[in-house]
Amino acid sequence: MNTITHKVLFLEDEPTIREVLTEYMLISGYDVTAVERGDTAIGLLREQAYDIAVLDIMVPGVDGFAVLEYIQQHCADTAVIMLTALEDEKTQVKAFNLYADDYVIKPVSPIILLKRMETILRRTLRDHSGKEIQEDDAAQRGLYLKEEAYCAYYRKEKLPLTLSEYLLLQTLFKEPDRVFTREQLILRIFNEDYIGNDRIIDAHVKNLRKKLPVSCIRTVIGVGYQFDGEAAKKGEGWKE
Repeated sequence: MNTITHKVLFLEDEPTIREVLTEYMLISGYDVTAVERGDTAIGLLREQAYDIAVLDIMVPGVDGFAVLEYIQQHCADTAVIMLTALEDEKTQVKAFNLYADDYVIKPVSPIILLKRMETILRRTLRDHSGKEIQEDDAAQRGLYLKEEAYCAYYRKEKLPLTLSEYLLLQTLFKEPDRVFTREQLILRIFNEDYIGNDRIIDAHVKNLRKKLPVSCIRTVIGVGYQFDGEAAKKGEGWKE
């Protein structure tokens, strides 16, 4: 059971799914408002604040993406889980580009959904004055990643990276003491689907360096590339 009563906006047009999941949320101590239309959800968001929204995509009225975009623009304190049967990569990337916190594919176990909600709320919990709980030092001072959203940030500003650029940065960022060859980076970004010259990595690095506000990717001559964690944390090499 939750020690704090969190307000949940649940958008789902399928009656059985809406009723079952709403019941599980209520039993778990959430204050749930369940609706079946996207325009109804936006109307509610205009009137009151919610801690988290669980959104289906294919619903009557405006779709779940329109609701997600409204939240992104007007309800910064509301976390979002997309709950949908759409499992293609393009749709998932679109959701994360609109700042969804998680993407859950139906059918889903009610217990698993509740755990995902609990995890996100624990991470985004705010105190009663509306101030965000302090993030770790990396988030406050330097470059950091939100892996569940496929996004990179510098001092809380989102960086405009493509998916390939993000995956390249993620690979280097997570192992700052390791020098990666171009072949290893190709496998991390494209798996085994890429056929072509390994110099494609050089092009991605060049574009990534233009978008990063700090000079934190080192070229190791004759080998490949390495992430400079200290430069990213301290803001060394800040590019005006």
